[in-house]
Amino acid sequence: MTSSVAPAIRLLRSVPRDARYRGFIFVLTFLIYTSYHLSRKPISIVKSQLHQNCSALPNPPANISENDTTWCDWAPFEKSNYKELLGSLDTSFLVAYAIGMFFSGMIGERLPLRYYLSGGMVLCGIFSSLLGLGYYWNIHALWYFILFQILSGLVQTTGWPTVVACMGNWFGKGKRGFIMGIWNSHTALGNILGSLIAGAFVSTSWGLSFIVPGIIIGAMGVICFFFLIEYPEDVGCTPPESSEESSTDDVGDIQVTSTSTEAIFKNEPLDNVDDPENHPIGEHPQAISFLGALRIPGVVEFSLCLLFAKLVSYTFLYWLPLYIANVADFDPEKAGDMSTLFDAGGIVGGILAGAISDLTGASAMTCAIILVLTAPMLFIYNEFGKTDVTVTIVMLLICGMLVNGPYSLISTAVSADLGTHKSLHGNAKALSTVTAIIDGSGSIGAALGPTLASVLSTRSWNSVFYMLIVSDLLACLVLSRLVYKEGKRICRCCWKSTSDSMTLKHNISG
Repeated sequence: MTSSVAPAIRLLRSVPRDARYRGFIFVLTFLIYTSYHLSRKPISIVKSQLHQNCSALPNPPANISENDTTWCDWAPFEKSNYKELLGSLDTSFLVAYAIGMFFSGMIGERLPLRYYLSGGMVLCGIFSSLLGLGYYWNIHALWYFILFQILSGLVQTTGWPTVVACMGNWFGKGKRGFIMGIWNSHTALGNILGSLIAGAFVSTSWGLSFIVPGIIIGAMGVICFFFLIEYPEDVGCTPPESSEESSTDDVGDIQVTSTSTEAIFKNEPLDNVDDPENHPIGEHPQAISFLGALRIPGVVEFSLCLLFAKLVSYTFLYWLPLYIANVADFDPEKAGDMSTLFDAGGIVGGILAGAISDLTGASAMTCAIILVLTAPMLFIYNEFGKTDVTVTIVMLLICGMLVNGPYSLISTAVSADLGTHKSLHGNAKALSTVTAIIDGSGSIGAALGPTLASVLSTRSWNSVFYMLIVSDLLACLVLSRLVYKEGKRICRCCWKSTSDSMTLKHNISG
């Protein structure tokens, strides 16, 4: 045993100290946010158990009438307006999340991230468990479920701004899109694990579908409290470069840099953005104001884009299991398992979007192209995805890849790039606020999507998909100005490269 461990220890010691700590922070924050998504996924799985087709179930109780098709439903969701009632659970969570997100980033920048994050995780675990205890306490009051959905939505906002800020503190901009794309797979992994854990209990005791994820995120909160390190300087590590050297040429009024987001804009500081002075060594910079963060170039455009992109993503997150159960006639557990394919495709989509953004230096154009491809794919899935199990699997993987690609890129690498924009003069404290603004805007879309789906699905599932297609196209439209600038910059770079090559050939031939 000792002989097998010794080489591993020697190998670990050979890795530079800074790299070891960065790897540790990468893994820890990955697991932390995996637990956040794991704890918010069960409601979408339990929905199909709260209201189901009771007439299809074998062995009904002896005192049940043959005409009673709601005997197995959980009151008050046995009523004919059950879709609106289930939608109210989503809306209460997501509206609370959207409102809380705009304040969470600013609060997180003014408190120690470790305390703020770990406290939020423990509260998430408590509120999730209380939702599950409603099953064992035989609670049938709608207000009880809505109350704890609201409280869960508020405390869930402690997660995203803080983990992105922590990652931004530890990782520089080189290959940030690819690194963040891999890191952001925690969202899909959390959804998958949440679906599998909730699905394991949903048919027998759905209360455990909430309680078990609640215990997991609470335990991760304790781990976070003892082990999270906010800044490299806190353990004597070298902080990453907050900005990178520009390339040798300026093209018109747009400077070409190695960072995709900054390549879009003029390299000019904003006059009224909170201007942190040169901070003394060992002191952390001051937090930026909300309006100051809004004035960073690109924040508004990417915030609006994420609003529509997240509307599409979260509609799938909350309604896909029920859609599969209703349209393809799967039982709740199988429908939950099938929905994980969408999240698996999202992992690939996030990594590919980040890699393409790093390669091209054009994050807005990367998002726009993927969004254009998504619209027809949503139509095709709605028309043909339910015809065959194999077709359903393939379509879910492709849709997950396309829908979650832009969402992943904007909420991670783009947010981190904008949060360390040169106009901030190296103030890393802006990261949490910028991330909260962008993700908060996205959360408005996340609240609207499932709410609209709950209303439109009463008419037809086609109406839901038409809404998703329109939202996808609007997400593409709001990026048009940035796409134009990136296209202009790329064309000028290509023209200059061609011109330089022709000049070189002419000089050689001469």
